[in-house]
Amino acid sequence: MTTDTVPASNFLRTIIDNDLGSGLYQNRRWAPPPSPAEVRQAGEIDPARIRTRFPPEPNGYLHIGHAKSICLNFGLARDYQGICHLRFDDTNPEKEEDEYVQAIADIVRWLGFDWTQNGTEHRYFASDYFKTLYRFAESLVQAGYAYVDEQSADEMRATRGTLTEPGINSPWRDRPAAESLALLREMRAGRHPDGSMALRARIDMGSPNINLRDPVLYRIRHASHHRTGDAWCIYPMYAWAHPVEDALEGITHSICTLEFEDQRPFYDWILRKLAELGELAEPLPHQHEFARLNLSYVVTSKRKLRQLVEEGHVSGWDDPRMPTLVGLRRRGYTPGAIRLFCERLGVSKSDSRIDYSLLEQALRDDLDPVATRAVAVLDPIRLVLTNFPADRTEMCSAPSNPHDPQSTRREFPLTRELWIERDDFREEPPRKYFRLYPGNLVRLKYGYVVRCTGCVKNAQGEIIEVHAEYLPDTRSGTPGADSVKVKGAITWVSTAHAVPAEIRLYDRLFADPHPDGGDRNFLEALNPDSCRTVRAWLEPGVRAEPGASWQFERLGYFVADRELSSPDHPILNRAATLRDTWA
Repeated sequence: MTTDTVPASNFLRTIIDNDLGSGLYQNRRWAPPPSPAEVRQAGEIDPARIRTRFPPEPNGYLHIGHAKSICLNFGLARDYQGICHLRFDDTNPEKEEDEYVQAIADIVRWLGFDWTQNGTEHRYFASDYFKTLYRFAESLVQAGYAYVDEQSADEMRATRGTLTEPGINSPWRDRPAAESLALLREMRAGRHPDGSMALRARIDMGSPNINLRDPVLYRIRHASHHRTGDAWCIYPMYAWAHPVEDALEGITHSICTLEFEDQRPFYDWILRKLAELGELAEPLPHQHEFARLNLSYVVTSKRKLRQLVEEGHVSGWDDPRMPTLVGLRRRGYTPGAIRLFCERLGVSKSDSRIDYSLLEQALRDDLDPVATRAVAVLDPIRLVLTNFPADRTEMCSAPSNPHDPQSTRREFPLTRELWIERDDFREEPPRKYFRLYPGNLVRLKYGYVVRCTGCVKNAQGEIIEVHAEYLPDTRSGTPGADSVKVKGAITWVSTAHAVPAEIRLYDRLFADPHPDGGDRNFLEALNPDSCRTVRAWLEPGVRAEPGASWQFERLGYFVADRELSSPDHPILNRAATLRDTWA
């Protein structure tokens, strides 16, 4: 059974349908990037009906919010016989590392997507285009569309204006193009210190859109880059590089989150000017914005996630409580569950906060049809069947998966002494309690009906053992199974055959649905019960190979930890309970 659903209708699909219907991209050409106008025009007709891109900055690990963008961009390309590029926007050398490049590529593949089409790998880097970006910058300067400003960053900020007041022209705004070009080349050659100069677009300091008030295109940074080393000491700003990268790759639909909506006029201005100068070929990319994923009980700020890691509030980026995709994978989330979650969210232009329970439900819906069943006892207390012979062992069986008629059956032994959940016995039961208490009948699931006869306590008055008698003719699967009616059934494992395991009961990392809302310190919202470790007993036959998963009956979905578990030393993570316990 697949968890993929029919693609939900959304405004982006309507836009793409209209663009394709109008023939907007019918005759565009393609050449391997970077493809300025002269290269693109010499290329062949593009075989892809559309081109999208997923453009992460390699400065950290991807989180659940990125999953929506991954599924959207790769999914639209798949559905429209197009191609999605994986592009690393590595324009900030001080924060980017190869470790993150590899981690991002790994997680995109884990989600089920690939950037290789027809034998061509569409994996690109902004740093691949540094020479072309610089060439385009010189063209803008020569045409009078950009200038070198010698104001400090603080001075630029002070003269930028506000939402209600226009900005103030830089004293360097009207310097001759030849002078700006000479200074830009000096910047490129490393002759000026950090912060002493910047290249700015010349647009409109009085624009009501602050993003059009002569934004910075290049800043000086004498910093080593993870791919280009020390070849460059000026680096492009993201707002300048982003539209040019899209054009150099032949992207048709540049899909961004809503915070980039105010940047779209600058995106369009840059592309139009470069097309007018003959540097870029038509048709140009167009940016479309959608609402980002905001999830309750979660923070997705990279700065805050890094703080959690560096201050030891979590064990690392892949801590199973983290909203990073590597953390969710280690916790037990499946690619299918995350794709299903993103598909169910749909795509809109309205910001909203999605409840965390929808993510958990997607995991349950993905795993329930396929997960192997087993029994685990997390809080054990001994149950002794006082009339069951001590030297006797009976084999019981159950389906490995009740949803699959072809499923194999698993077998496990029933003996005189069993482990049961401590919560399955009450010496003085509350109302509507249908499990073990003195005199009550319950069924040992897949075994016999038993009658509770009492319990044993230690010197402190704590219950350490429960006693019961089994009814011989009531074994499950036999004609007498229904001869005695009971209202409750409990799970169990044989004490002599159970597999010991360490189980980590993970829960939400934050106890507040809006942990970083307002001006509050998000660390104050940490959930003190987000991880509890228990010593448990598993049904014999459970082999805790790293990544193996089960539905433990009555308890939830569990996975053998990818990093720590082994068959000889099982360490299991709870991925989700059987139902929402936070409702």
